[in-house]
Amino acid sequence: MQKVKSFLESVKIELGKVTWPTRKETVATTGVVVVIVFIISIYLGACDIVLAKMMRLILG
Repeated sequence: MQKVKSFLESVKIELGKVTWPTRKETVATTGVVVVIVFIISIYLGACDIVLAKMMRLILG
C-alpha cells in the first residue's frame, strides 16, 4: 500500500510540472485538426471514386 501511495504522490508532483494549454490554444488546435481531417477525407474519397471507376473500366 505504501508503494501505491508513493506512486500517486509522484504522479501529483509530475502533473504539477506539466504546462497545460489554455482554452484558446486547445480550441485553435482542435480547429486545425478538424480542418485537416476534412481535407484528407475529401482527398481519400476522390481517390476512392477514381480507383473504383478505373476498376469498372478494367473489369468491364
